[in-house]
Amino acid sequence: MLKQRRAEPAELHALWELRTRAIRAGCAAHYPSDIIEAWCAAPPPPKLAPLLEAGGALVEEEDGRVAGYAILNLETGELDAAFVDPAHQGRGIATRLLAALDAMAMQHGLRRLFLSSSLNAAPVYERAGYVALRREIYPHRSGIQLESVYMEKMLPCA
Repeated sequence: MLKQRRAEPAELHALWELRTRAIRAGCAAHYPSDIIEAWCAAPPPPKLAPLLEAGGALVEEEDGRVAGYAILNLETGELDAAFVDPAHQGRGIATRLLAALDAMAMQHGLRRLFLSSSLNAAPVYERAGYVALRREIYPHRSGIQLESVYMEKMLPCA
């Protein structure tokens, strides 16, 4: 049975490993292998630990193992990460995580969420109510240029 909870800063390494598995499995049909390798080789950015400490990260777990996670910057409204372990995809995990982040964002007074989505993930975000505003090249800190989709979602006023 899946259970949702806040992510803990001590889980950062495990979340990053899940992210790497998800990129390798989900992005292969959308990006060249050299881009995926450089993308996966990058260590976690320094900004992630403070986002977890601020309480903006959620995980869904099953039998004590993380099946997916999502991280929201509660100050800016940027959805920083949302990944589901390839072994758990197709079970509605991303949908539940994104809905929970919407509720969290509204509790923090946010009315607009935004992200730069990988090409393969854009349909997931669209189903969650995000609107694609433009295709763009995202300058990844590893030095690669990732083709992506800039998206936003307007939240209802309380």
